[in-house]
Order: sequence, then C-alpha cells, then structure tokens
Amino acid sequence: MSIAQNKKALHDYFIEERFEAGLVLEGWEVKAIRAGRAQLKEGYVVIRNGELFLIGAHITALPEASTHIKPDPTRTRKLLLHGAQIDKLIGKVERAGYTLVPLDLHYKGGRVKCEIGLAKGKKQYDKRETEREREWQRERQRLIKAGTRA
Repeated sequence: MSIAQNKKALHDYFIEERFEAGLVLEGWEVKAIRAGRAQLKEGYVVIRNGELFLIGAHITALPEASTHIKPDPTRTRKLLLHGAQIDKLIGKVERAGYTLVPLDLHYKGGRVKCEIGLAKGKKQYDKRETEREREWQRERQRLIKAGTRA
C-alpha cells in the first residue's frame, strides 16, 4: 500500500532500476506517516561514507506529538540496504552519472519502506516527448471507447 509517491521524479528522470530500502525513523515520524503526512516531492538521496541518506523528504509532525521535543520535518534520514546493493549504487552514481531519487513510501510487513530509483535526468525535449506520448495514449483510448459505443 503506497503512502506517498514522487510523481515529479517520473517526470524529470528516466528510472533505470528500482531498489527497496528500509528507513531509520523516530516514533513521531511513524505516527505522522500512518496519518498520511509525508511528502517526497523535493527529496533526494545522497551517499556519505558508504551509506545512503534521504534528504529533503517532508514528514509533518502531528499536533499531538510530544511536547518536550521539537520535531524537524525535513531531517536527514538514513536508508537501509544490503552492502552489495550500496556498493553497486555507489559505482553507478560515481562513474556512470546516475542519480538516486526517492520514488515511493509504502508499507511492507508493517514497516515503512522507501523505493529509490537509479535515474538519469531527462532533457526538456524528452519531457515534451513523454507528454506527447501520454496524450496520444489518452486520445487513443477515447477513440477506442467511442468506436465501441457506435
């Protein structure tokens, strides 16, 4: 079940591969995510010291959150992956010019997981071509539907 999706990433990047990573979260963040208060639109993934971190993802604290802590909605969160997967991603990002983007937050076995994508940036003409293709598919479905009614 999806919690939050990053539709902007699919518009701005060609997604080559997808990986499912665990997230290191605090208690208030889990409660806020369950309440649907998460946003990935401006989030991105960086590699530091052989570890992956999710930066810029916004999780708004619930008003009932603890009074003695000040929750930071955009704090840096660590992503959990197997060592071999991390090594593969580091190699691709540093050598091949790929970037890592968060695509989706979802539940799996009661835990919150983040799907990250190994992506290459789209040029402006690629974005226009994708939009044209999407519009043509929509129009085609409309024509097919109209043809079956007649």
